[in-house]
Amino acid sequence: MSPFAVLFDEAHAVKCELAAEVLRASGTLHFRATGWSMLPAIRPGDLLTVERVDGEIGEGEVILFSRDRRLFAHRVIAGEQNSVTTRGDTMAAPDSPVSREEVLGRVVSILRNGKKIRPDRGSSLRDRAVAGMMRRSNFAARVAARVHNFISD
Repeated sequence: MSPFAVLFDEAHAVKCELAAEVLRASGTLHFRATGWSMLPAIRPGDLLTVERVDGEIGEGEVILFSRDRRLFAHRVIAGEQNSVTTRGDTMAAPDSPVSREEVLGRVVSILRNGKKIRPDRGSSLRDRAVAGMMRRSNFAARVAARVHNFISD
């Protein structure tokens, strides 16, 4: 790994830790989504509003959790007493169980192109179909991301 990559990874990890601390202290965090794992529900560049979790976490909710000095916003697909199982909508396999200590908050709104969107607990049939195609094909994921970027520009 190059020295630049190491510095970038460390800087990114510090930003994630700071964001987690802000959420713990204030109860609310706003940040830009960067990954593709939640397409089409959450797009790269969307501004997410996350609130600290007080109480139960429901199946279908999108939560923010911290793992390995990184932040993930993924959908809850199952819950246990001390953990939840999550998966990015376009990911084929679920994440390893997320402990309650790793959970930072739940996504309560998405700001996209000046419009505030409330995250659905269950995706629409269209979104599920798109996510299913993206799970099976990197090419489909790239095409969908470009189409979303083209439409939102």
